[in-house]
Amino acid sequence: MNKSFMPIAIDVKDRVVLLVGGGRVAYHKIVSLLAYANRIHVVAKEVDQRIKIIPEVTWEEKEYHPDDLDCAFLIYACTNNKETNLRIKADAIKKGKLINLVDTPEECDFVSPAIYRKEYLSIAVSSNGHDVYRSISVRNLIRNFFEKP
Repeated sequence: MNKSFMPIAIDVKDRVVLLVGGGRVAYHKIVSLLAYANRIHVVAKEVDQRIKIIPEVTWEEKEYHPDDLDCAFLIYACTNNKETNLRIKADAIKKGKLINLVDTPEECDFVSPAIYRKEYLSIAVSSNGHDVYRSISVRNLIRNFFEKP
């Protein structure tokens, strides 16, 4: 992978974060987004019941269409079909939208770092998409440092 992701902090409050795909992977992404985003929209043929009950999430059970991207500030493609995710990426590029293909960092415009957050302090750890588990391990060390008794 020849990507070089620049770490930034971006405000997604009151902006639509779109997830195309409504299964287990989408659910876990939503859980991590909830600390920052309050307008999450899901488009999928089937939406996990756990997603449907989250107040910050709106959802539509339908086939994906490129027009679904129009309202989005950030997009996560998290279907279980690589070709569909790549089609969503192509559509996002045409519309000038930033997209993350979950679990495929080499195809992403951005990646989500492992984050430690307490009050106004946020510390993000990224491996540039190479080693998610190492990023999480370092984030956990940071959490242990700040939360030790």
